[in-house]
Amino acid sequence: MGEFDVVDLLHVLATESVLLLDASAAGLLLADSDGILQVLASTSEESQLVESLQSAAGAGPCVDCYNSGATVSIADIATTVERWPVFAPAALSQGFRSVHAIPMRVRGQTIGALNMFRSDTGELNSEDSAIGQALADVATISILQERAVRESTILNEQLQHALNSRILIEQAKGVIAFTSNVDMDEAFRRLRNHARAHRTPLSKVAENVINRAISL
Repeated sequence: MGEFDVVDLLHVLATESVLLLDASAAGLLLADSDGILQVLASTSEESQLVESLQSAAGAGPCVDCYNSGATVSIADIATTVERWPVFAPAALSQGFRSVHAIPMRVRGQTIGALNMFRSDTGELNSEDSAIGQALADVATISILQERAVRESTILNEQLQHALNSRILIEQAKGVIAFTSNVDMDEAFRRLRNHARAHRTPLSKVAENVINRAISL
């Protein structure tokens, strides 16, 4: 493969997972060089908020999924308030009733997790669960190219670069939302459309927005 925008690709995967599967929203979290999960892609501001709170609290289905390397399926989030006092109320307040966390693994190493949120209670069926794992595998492969897997230093640099890019994108979304008086979802659409139209990485477009080199 030639060069590709990994952040944009992961957003596509998250979006497609919602369209393909019985889910209302999706979020993709990666572990940074210190093993702390960070939100890299999400399909809505609601799911991003829940993922961010889960990451900050260090507790939730995605965290358990990452730590165990195994799928964590919660049919009714309301039953987990005592188990996850930060995640559960936050998820419920955003309209999510169940969640399915799928590990992103390569050669026995877990690097993150794909979270599938549902507005109804109940678990994903076995077919959707298998497809979700396949999408998580594609996301993993897209990040960990063969040459990076051989060298842990390169691997950490790749992961950290992706996470740093996400920070720039979030800052740029805020700038666009404020200056153009639009919501954050519309701000991201403008950012992504500009990147695609000009064949420029999302992180570079975000940097230009932050530096006021362009206005969207």
